[in-house]
Amino acid sequence: MHSKVNILSVHVSSLNIESLLNIIEVSVINKQFLQIAITPTNSIIAAYKNKNVKEIYNKSEIVLCDGMPVKWASHFLGTPIIERITGLDLLPQLIQLSADKQFRVFLLGASPGVADVLAKVSKSLYPNLSIVGIYVPPFMKVFSDEENQKMLNEVNRSNADIVLVSLTAPKQDIWIAQNRNSLNPAIYIGIGGAFEVMAGIAKRAPKWMQKSGLEWLFRFIQEPKRLFRRYFIEAPLFIPLIIKQKLGLIKQ
Repeated sequence: MHSKVNILSVHVSSLNIESLLNIIEVSVINKQFLQIAITPTNSIIAAYKNKNVKEIYNKSEIVLCDGMPVKWASHFLGTPIIERITGLDLLPQLIQLSADKQFRVFLLGASPGVADVLAKVSKSLYPNLSIVGIYVPPFMKVFSDEENQKMLNEVNRSNADIVLVSLTAPKQDIWIAQNRNSLNPAIYIGIGGAFEVMAGIAKRAPKWMQKSGLEWLFRFIQEPKRLFRRYFIEAPLFIPLIIKQKLGLIKQ
């Protein structure tokens, strides 16, 4: 389907957004199950530490490079990833594609009310867009069997072509993978915090910060309490591990 690059034993997809949208379109038409994981640095670290998370990413059909450190690492390792594709980049184009092709979209997760605002904003941009369901599960570290079944019922009943899952990474990716055999064939994307940005509830960093790898700083200033661990405890582990991989000190 496309090439992948080994980043700390996570096989990250190397493709541009045009190719990605084409793969999504063909998969919807053919009624295929497609899991798309969007992996920032903290998700790569989570996979490095936890073999179950690593297995989930490596069994996903597409694993996107979300984060300039991941792209820089691919160049350092001599296997450059074509393009960084974040959830914030993908969501607006995916909404437009869905409206143009009349694909049915389901919004799962985020904070209460966020998906409703996103649906309203998206419909104002694309009146033909078909949003066939919204469900916000209660916050739980692990969903109860009852709640999990309710989520599955809501998604499957909608007959959605594209299911956007906003439960934070890697929780959203784990949920998709664990329930793969119980979900209807569709495109399932762990989209992270993109709902809030496209809905206008949160702001995205200026273009110069995105291109220079400083988008993390903009996000940290907005949510210091939530993101402190991610950026100041987990992320600093990434560079020395990439150096070890370059030196052949990490088992592939």
